[in-house]
Amino acid sequence: MNTTVYPGNPYPLGATWDGKGVNFALFADNATGVDLCLFNSTEDDVESIKIRLTERTHQIWHAYLPEVKPGQLYGYRVYGPYEPHNGHRFNPHKLLVDPYAKAIAGTIEWHDAMFGYEIGNPEEDLNPSEVDSAPYVPKSVVIDHAFDWEGDTMPKIPYHQTIIYETHVKGFTKMHPDIPEEIRGTYAGLAHPVTINYLKQLGITAVELLPIHHFITDRHLKERNLTNYWGYNTIGFFAPDVRYSSSGVLGGQVVEFKNMVKELHKAGIEVILDVVYNHTGEGNHLGPTISFRGIDNASYYRLTEDNRYYMDYTGTGNTLNAMMPNVLRLIMDSLRYWITEMHVDGFRFDLASALARELHDVDRLGSFFDIIHQDPVISQVKLIAEPWDIGEGGYQVGKFPPGWAEWNGKYRDTMRDYWRGEESILGEFAERLTGSSDLYRDDYRSPTASINFITAHDGFTLNDLVSYNEKHNMANGENNNDGESHNRSWNCGTEGPTDDPKIVDCRERQKRNFLTTLFLSQGVPMMLAGDEISRTQGGNNNAYCQDNEISWVNWHEADTELLQFTRKLIHLRKSHPTFTRRRWFQGQPIKGIGLEDIAWFAPNGKEMTDEKWNQDFAKALGVFMNGRGIHSRGTRGEHIIDDSFYVIFNAHHEPVTFKLPPKKYGQQWNKVLDTSENRVDEESDSYLAGESVKINGRSIVLLEHPIF
Repeated sequence: MNTTVYPGNPYPLGATWDGKGVNFALFADNATGVDLCLFNSTEDDVESIKIRLTERTHQIWHAYLPEVKPGQLYGYRVYGPYEPHNGHRFNPHKLLVDPYAKAIAGTIEWHDAMFGYEIGNPEEDLNPSEVDSAPYVPKSVVIDHAFDWEGDTMPKIPYHQTIIYETHVKGFTKMHPDIPEEIRGTYAGLAHPVTINYLKQLGITAVELLPIHHFITDRHLKERNLTNYWGYNTIGFFAPDVRYSSSGVLGGQVVEFKNMVKELHKAGIEVILDVVYNHTGEGNHLGPTISFRGIDNASYYRLTEDNRYYMDYTGTGNTLNAMMPNVLRLIMDSLRYWITEMHVDGFRFDLASALARELHDVDRLGSFFDIIHQDPVISQVKLIAEPWDIGEGGYQVGKFPPGWAEWNGKYRDTMRDYWRGEESILGEFAERLTGSSDLYRDDYRSPTASINFITAHDGFTLNDLVSYNEKHNMANGENNNDGESHNRSWNCGTEGPTDDPKIVDCRERQKRNFLTTLFLSQGVPMMLAGDEISRTQGGNNNAYCQDNEISWVNWHEADTELLQFTRKLIHLRKSHPTFTRRRWFQGQPIKGIGLEDIAWFAPNGKEMTDEKWNQDFAKALGVFMNGRGIHSRGTRGEHIIDDSFYVIFNAHHEPVTFKLPPKKYGQQWNKVLDTSENRVDEESDSYLAGESVKINGRSIVLLEHPIF
């Protein structure tokens, strides 16, 4: 069968439908030839049409096919030298996924043909394989970009008003009894009114989705009947993963994703994507040839001095080479696509330090940051870094440029240590509570640079954090050797589930303490989905390969009491700008008031001294937050005034009696929260200045002094 072929254009890259035909364009600098392969259906093992691309503009091969329409399946075969020691791994026997594919139909079917070299050969990857991989590789799909957004606009919620909810598209709705079974675990499930109403009632302003870029499950996992559930193994940076689609594989996944974003936006909820631009799913030199490796290995990856091998700053076998213009363009084009075409509101960059590496050192002024900073589209959305990778010098918390927020791992560690009773950390506890100025202030950044979290997908859930001292990862098939061993967790006296009422009470109190600390801290709170209903993974702190009830949210066993507590807590935070400041505390008297914007107190009612901060046994303190000392102004330039609050933290296992501050800080205080009593915003006790208040062991009490 023949088809008409016109020269076409080198841009845009990928397959672009213009209403009359499709332009195909592929970057392959070191290639000597490129075949465009068209398939009639996902069941075809052999292409129906193979077209040699004869047009090349600089490093880009291109053609225009007027007879092709949306829904067309395609892939590439790329010719060139197979010379691993020179960094080249071209093999035309391998069908390749378009790096710019906007949809990918299906998933990988593992077979030896997926590898560019002869499996079992004693010289490993040095001899090319001549087995055709087309029957086993998912096909790229031409899509129609048309979609009725119904005037959709981004909510553009400022950071200081943001409540982030980290969740998994499939795991959040897969077991939900009130969502139609046919859309559970899909983009449509996340867009369902039941889901959206739940998020709104909880008070969430942004969902941060674990990776939805099309990814692959490693062969070794598949052979153990496991999967890459988290999705940190990208092979398609423009394509929403087909596994979360209830609308088919030929572009329906794109429409369904767009509709999900539109419905969340209608509810005032932003969509943040967890993105993985630091590596691909092709692994190390013994990995499969699926896309980038076969298109132009030397142009896409960071190679060692012996170009046969890969630099691995990610622990996955390879690192994308963000120093190369074509890789930078790929990343920027992908980010812009998800903003302009898919309407997402921001990104959380996995192992972001790897993207900053110019040579070996982490360079905070690397090309990646320069380009993002000047980009008029990307620079305007939420940019959140996971500020570390596994390479030397990769831990970069507090060192990203202005305009970036960061997952604050030091916040997580400090708060876990404080509530499990570690010694000598009051000073750091206070620093983390107030936004981590030691990390961000000197860089002209604000408290909202800190994304505060107690738990995330990687590690224990909140329930497991207070129920297990040790990880229990046997289900992962690695003899419990995977996952972090130092979790800063405490099981309250026994490992795992128990009916002991004292231990149960301790755990429930600790969960409330962690949540309360999180939502009363300056910065941006991020909560792991299901923590508000006591979701458990049975002590598994590395459930990356568990696409089952270990990872899915179990709505049938929801802790409704903790849910109610969390809802009230989030509402309390959102109602009071005292807890959502855009500028740093000054710790100095405010003109016309004579009071500091913040003050710290020992249990005896006196302000903290240097000696008190450094006492090993010190586990209790009070903090006064002045509602008249908010230094930022409102959207119309108005002064912001709020109630003042006095927060008492007691990490002792025994009660501590606190003497309240003198009258100048407030004559009468009303208790609005007590984690030992599971109450928020209820009719409660009042106390006078200087009065003594008994604070139960391992608890937080929040006192409010209304504006007069």
